[in-house]
Amino acid sequence: MRSSAFLLFGMALVYAETGSLEPATMALLLSARGGTLVVAGLGLMLTGIGFKLALVPFHMWTPDVYAGAPAPVTAFVATVSKGGMFAVVLRFFIPLSSDGGELFLVLSLIAVASMFVGNLLALLQDDVKRLLAYSSIAHLGYLLVALLAGGELAVEAATYYLVAYFVTILGAFGVVSALSGDGREALSFADYRGLFWRRPWIAAAFTASLLSLAGIPLTAGFLGKFYLLAAGVEASLWALVIVLVVNSAIGLFYYLRLVVAMFSQGEAEPAKIPWPAAAALTVVTVLLIWFGIYPQPLVRWIQEMVVAVLHGNGVWRLC
Repeated sequence: MRSSAFLLFGMALVYAETGSLEPATMALLLSARGGTLVVAGLGLMLTGIGFKLALVPFHMWTPDVYAGAPAPVTAFVATVSKGGMFAVVLRFFIPLSSDGGELFLVLSLIAVASMFVGNLLALLQDDVKRLLAYSSIAHLGYLLVALLAGGELAVEAATYYLVAYFVTILGAFGVVSALSGDGREALSFADYRGLFWRRPWIAAAFTASLLSLAGIPLTAGFLGKFYLLAAGVEASLWALVIVLVVNSAIGLFYYLRLVVAMFSQGEAEPAKIPWPAAAALTVVTVLLIWFGIYPQPLVRWIQEMVVAVLHGNGVWRLC
């Protein structure tokens, strides 16, 4: 609620100065005159958006909420809640952030800080849900690279990355939910040690999700990061591209820690997985591999949607 209050009050201040909330119109007006109300309004909007997306320095609530909420609720927050907010941000801020001004600099600093803070703190975690929480901070930092790049390719890259991330994170939290029971959740690395020898299919599904989050080839996450890199290179955002590559390498380490734990020898009893959960995990795993091997139908659909939104009926034009 507090983040929504920041967002709405910031919008009110910007509207009071410009008389419009239409992104393209606002971009023209703000480039011509940026008064105190505009600066304050954009600052409040960034604060509200930063809280909702768990971007640095508004990220501290994320690990506690992820760890304290049930796995299905956490999956909802990580996908529907953040995805809806980023879709609004993508539509609203691309015309504003593509002029290379102060807003571009602020968003660049937030992106770099989110990538490093998220990945470096994830390295220290032994709780799976907290690890995924800090990882989500880094992934939202990756998405800001597309936001800052601007243009049709950037919108395509961000949309594809969101779809790939949604499928992947649903698989990851689906495994956590399926392995939880008897009044407790499977949170520590010890709960996953030797999982391959107890439930090989569940271990394979979790491994696929983790490798997709790390951006390993043949997964949806790999093409998503490649798309983001292409958008950054096209916009000549070389510093952000280098930071993204470095942080992807850092992220690979803590994802592989969990994968190694699953393939280690363990003595726990075999986990009993209900068949609906197993079926859902199968569907999600097939999708994240399919999007990594044969993404053309999804990419084509995204391109058609982006063209319709950017150029259809003059609703939102970047040029």
